[in-house]
Amino acid sequence: MPLGGRIYFMNDKEKPIGVFDSGLGGVSVLKELLTYLPNESFIYYADNLNAPYGTKKLWQVQDFALTVSEFLINEKQVKAVVVACNTATSAAIKLLRSSFSVPIIGMEPALKPAITAANGKGILVMATPMTLRESKFQELMQRYGTGSQIITLPCPGLVELIESGHIEGRELDTYLKNLFADIDRSEIQTVVLGCTHYIFIREQIARFFPGDTRIVDGNLGTAKQLARVLAKEQLLIKELSGTDRERVEWFASGDPAAILKMKNLAFN
Repeated sequence: MPLGGRIYFMNDKEKPIGVFDSGLGGVSVLKELLTYLPNESFIYYADNLNAPYGTKKLWQVQDFALTVSEFLINEKQVKAVVVACNTATSAAIKLLRSSFSVPIIGMEPALKPAITAANGKGILVMATPMTLRESKFQELMQRYGTGSQIITLPCPGLVELIESGHIEGRELDTYLKNLFADIDRSEIQTVVLGCTHYIFIREQIARFFPGDTRIVDGNLGTAKQLARVLAKEQLLIKELSGTDRERVEWFASGDPAAILKMKNLAFN
């Protein structure tokens, strides 16, 4: 039976996939999707009018996620939605799945592969305060974190730095130095990037840790899960639909100038 009881039609598989985030962080997910699903087309929606999500109330993020999903599903007729934001996933994924019949794919910090790679050594999970606070992450910790040395590190203000263009330089270095000041970095084997924004500063984060420290994220896992769901629902496209640039349509709820920055991140 189709996911959520929906009846799919032949032309449904030709529809695009919706991807959204509060800003440019989800572009890191989109890049993975473009590579892993080379025949699909996408609509990327940056809810930059309401960014960042991580500092908002739970009900606000739920409202934002519902509004964006309704636009993607009802107006743009996407065949699936990827919530390319750990915070929005934590706050709203259950609500979205109960509200819409199309497949809804969320993000989660890559805790399971991090534990496998860490071999009992320390794991540092970097995420927004809301992601770490909400029940989805707590359930993840209960499922995979027993017996592991896991440090959770909320990173307030980091999304705002990245959104404002500080993906390198003194201001970012100062922020990270202060953030890691109380962490014994020599004991950390794996760093989990629990926010899609953080992937754009992966190299800057890595500089603060020993050379053999692994930096992991959940983007590939999300792409694989989307592919599995689309295949199950017979919604995968088998024919190439165009170049990467032709395969993405862009929207922003706030400043449309941000779209150019996101395009540069996606295709360069």
